[in-house]
Amino acid sequence: MGIRRGLVGLIAVVVVSGGATACSARHSTQATIEVDAETALADQAVHVRVSGLRARETVTVASQAADARGRSWRGEATFAADGDGVVDLDRSASVSGSYRGADGMGLFWSMRPPTGDPDQEWFSPGHPEVAGAFEVRLTVTVAGREIAARTVTRRWTAPGVTHRTLALDADGVAGLLFLPPENAVRRPGVLLLGGSEGGVGRKYDAALLASHGYPALALGYFGVPGLPETLRDIPLEYFVTAARFLRAQPGADPGGVVVNGYSRGSEAALLLAGHDPEIVRGTILYAPSDAVWSGFPNGGHAWTKGGVPVPRTAIPVTDVAGPVLAIAGGDDQVWRSAAHARRIMRRLDDARVTAAHQALVYPDAGHGVGSFPHLAAGTSTIPPGTDVVRRLGGTRAADAAARRDSWPKVLAFLAG
Repeated sequence: MGIRRGLVGLIAVVVVSGGATACSARHSTQATIEVDAETALADQAVHVRVSGLRARETVTVASQAADARGRSWRGEATFAADGDGVVDLDRSASVSGSYRGADGMGLFWSMRPPTGDPDQEWFSPGHPEVAGAFEVRLTVTVAGREIAARTVTRRWTAPGVTHRTLALDADGVAGLLFLPPENAVRRPGVLLLGGSEGGVGRKYDAALLASHGYPALALGYFGVPGLPETLRDIPLEYFVTAARFLRAQPGADPGGVVVNGYSRGSEAALLLAGHDPEIVRGTILYAPSDAVWSGFPNGGHAWTKGGVPVPRTAIPVTDVAGPVLAIAGGDDQVWRSAAHARRIMRRLDDARVTAAHQALVYPDAGHGVGSFPHLAAGTSTIPPGTDVVRRLGGTRAADAAARRDSWPKVLAFLAG
């Protein structure tokens, strides 16, 4: 729900700047920044409204936040205030800046690093197990003078959410486990699998999902001490162990987990769901593949089952018993994930699979189509072990729009 004048409970801060009388006659010297929540989860929209300006006045609204390296990222947009001297970011169209058009969270996802190509940079404000929140400073500038400022807090975890680092020798798997508050309603655990980047990725997703009530495990399956160094010969039994571990956690529904795989992790997700349908109750796929690819980066077989390599062929998706949600970008330049997603749906349709299945394809988005919204992200990357920039496709704006649209549908899929 957007901000409207007179909204009950709206929080406002006014900052007044001094100025010469001549300047005061031409431009505003104070303004009010209104937000509907000073503190919110990082995947939740904050509605921002600036009032107290002169009618039709040109104003710049900016955002600023520090990443884990201490670098200051910044987004900004220039507007013309309406006839009442108001800029409502949900409705007012930016005429220039780091994003264009009307976008209530544009100042957040469009932030840019102080140096370098923003398409090659990803805003990382600190991992959620280290820094549970980060701050974004909002400012209003008129005629080169800052006339209002305030800070909002973006949280990775809701109150009561806990986390624990899992070690291979003690827990049988490696990763980071986030659990909802004690006495929360039991919900299916979510097993999160990253792609060819390796290590323990998708920590932010896990923290946010636990904050929405879902026990979540960001699993490392290679590039972690004690596990293969590269994506090669990964046993599917390892994912079964992780799923059983997650299902047994406090707050987890013992009926089964939802496996959520991104990119190469989508292969493992589909293979796991078909390998052990009794333990997997649903599958979410980001930028998916419907076939098994070779190991990365040095070839060979990516996966094994019972010690035998899984052949590089089409994945038997009709073995998957539960519902399937696939999310892909039509401009994916890593592989044709939109075609893969549609083919998965077609094979399920042809087999008359009764479990719900849906593909969300965003034509202008790339490989960075997922997952949660409102965080600045690039459209290219440098794969591990290389120094070559790899285009992921899409644009920052298109990827941001895809995440904003698909994330509520992911949460609805989990709730269903």
